[in-house]
Amino acid sequence: MLKVLIACAWLAVSAHGAMAQAASVVFLNPGTSTETFWVSYAQFMQAAAKDLGLDLRVRYSEREAFNTLAQAREALQGSERPDYLVLVNEQYVAPQILRMAQGSGVKLVIVNNALTADQKQLLDARADSGWVASLVADDEQAGYLMLTDLLRQHGPVAPGQSLDLLAFSGAKNTPAARLREQGLYRALAEHPEVRLRQLVYGEWSRQRAFEQATQLFKRYPQAALVWSANDEMALGAMRALHDSGRVPGQAVLFSAVNSSPDILQARLQGRLTTLVAGHFTLGGWAMVLIHDDAKGVAIDAHGGRDRQQALFQLIDTEQAKRLLAPTLPVDFRALSAVGKPASYRYPFSLQLLLR
Repeated sequence: MLKVLIACAWLAVSAHGAMAQAASVVFLNPGTSTETFWVSYAQFMQAAAKDLGLDLRVRYSEREAFNTLAQAREALQGSERPDYLVLVNEQYVAPQILRMAQGSGVKLVIVNNALTADQKQLLDARADSGWVASLVADDEQAGYLMLTDLLRQHGPVAPGQSLDLLAFSGAKNTPAARLREQGLYRALAEHPEVRLRQLVYGEWSRQRAFEQATQLFKRYPQAALVWSANDEMALGAMRALHDSGRVPGQAVLFSAVNSSPDILQARLQGRLTTLVAGHFTLGGWAMVLIHDDAKGVAIDAHGGRDRQQALFQLIDTEQAKRLLAPTLPVDFRALSAVGKPASYRYPFSLQLLLR
């Protein structure tokens, strides 16, 4: 009996020691705690953290940059500093957080919105900022894919005719939004038959886009295509068209980015013509990089530390059904580079969830 008790006590101490050694991570979520995209994003991160044995805490900024900075200050200068801080360069907050991080001992991982060229120069001058990696999606390609697929679905335009396009971008001070716009303009350069009548900034908001679209559809009644940098703005614009007595997907073709249940249903119902998704996985893939870094893996040897992943892809109806499934199991441990050869490259892809 005594041996059993000793063995149990040893196991308890060992388990406690394993827990104590788990790398701690704080994610500064730039969205709201009720925002579908950022909530599902955090849930995917939590699933990865649990699988990989990481201690993850999520802090929501409620889309206020000053909240993000206050949360960063607490994490980097408080008494309970995490091993890693994951942040999004939304509203260009990264330079201030990099300054705060100097000498803190906390490692930084940037996701979704990368450092700008000017910010990278600043980072090079601050070698002790603790920056470990950045992981972003191919946002320019997402913007390009949306318009080219809209045109494919619309069909050819008669010689001498044109198509009127309305565009809803996100926030001006967000790198991802500007990159998606660049993709839009690349596609427009290839298709002179399309006339961009107006591009507005919907600030990622369904309500704001609804109000803007209500006016735009009156101003440009011949609009045939709507390009939207996220799902919420597309849903707002579709509602505005519906309220005007026209049918989304018939009178006007819509595109969107993201994979919220509402937008996936719109894709299945035919109200949304074109859907591009994949970047909600970035936080989960970042957990794999953090796990490996904590294990002593030189993650930059497996594809670099400033990483852009080709995550965006067009979502058809079958894939939309798959993404609506309650669970999307991923073996995050199998993606780790621990024990892998030097030639190994992280296979981060939306296909890991769709197979």
